[in-house]
Amino acid sequence: MREVEEKSLLEKPIGVFDSGMGGLTVVREIMRQIPNERLVYFGDTARLPYGSKSRETITRFSRQIVRFLETMDVKAIVVACNTASAYALDTLEQEIGLPIIGVIKPGAKVAARTTRNGQIGVIGTAATIGSGIYTTYIRQIRPEVRVTGKACPLFVPLVEEGLWQDPVTDEIAMRYLSGLIDTGIDTLILGCTHYPLIRSTVGRIMGDHVTLVNPAYETARELKELLMEKGLFNPVPPALGSNKYRFFVSDGAEQFLHFANSIIKYGILSAKVINIEEY
Repeated sequence: MREVEEKSLLEKPIGVFDSGMGGLTVVREIMRQIPNERLVYFGDTARLPYGSKSRETITRFSRQIVRFLETMDVKAIVVACNTASAYALDTLEQEIGLPIIGVIKPGAKVAARTTRNGQIGVIGTAATIGSGIYTTYIRQIRPEVRVTGKACPLFVPLVEEGLWQDPVTDEIAMRYLSGLIDTGIDTLILGCTHYPLIRSTVGRIMGDHVTLVNPAYETARELKELLMEKGLFNPVPPALGSNKYRFFVSDGAEQFLHFANSIIKYGILSAKVINIEEY
């Protein structure tokens, strides 16, 4: 009986949420790195963007989403949104009994290890940059490091419009990043889950001497370690047809599906709209 209980626990899904669609870059990395795990994803497409909202509002939204994910019987939660990780993660950690991680600490740790000259840049939403959370985490590891943040709010709509390699994106990126180039950074954190989709553009502008840190990739690595540490890692692939990946949104399912299938090559067939305000 005990063995059956443990098996069913391992087979429970991981809950992942984001303000909209950017968190799919985290989902993509989880699928690649820990392919046996089931996933339940929620994108708060009705209430995006989070980057311009207050801490109180983002925390309230995040609590509602966590309550929804708990009804899906998840075994762990990933806050796949830099803004929610910055403003709500500490509160969520204190309030729920599930393992939960965000996307900021994994990226901050890698950046602190990677920099050679002690100069790190961070690009993200206005809320993420304004919170100073990356600076806080990085300096806990290496107090001498200088961190320069730059809010890049137009990157999110450009990515969601599919303009990943477009002259408009190139022009906006050059305007945002030119000031960072002059600071002498050798490491740049892509501090929004949308930004890995324009990684090539950012890398081309910053130059080969700047290492780009992708928190989506690092978060999937840290999630795997957490699951193994907590005895929650599933070593067995789910049976065929077992509804391995499930997607939910608060609005705009068609647009979400189009975007999701452009970056995740698993043939996502459906996304269900739910009223998140009920949670």
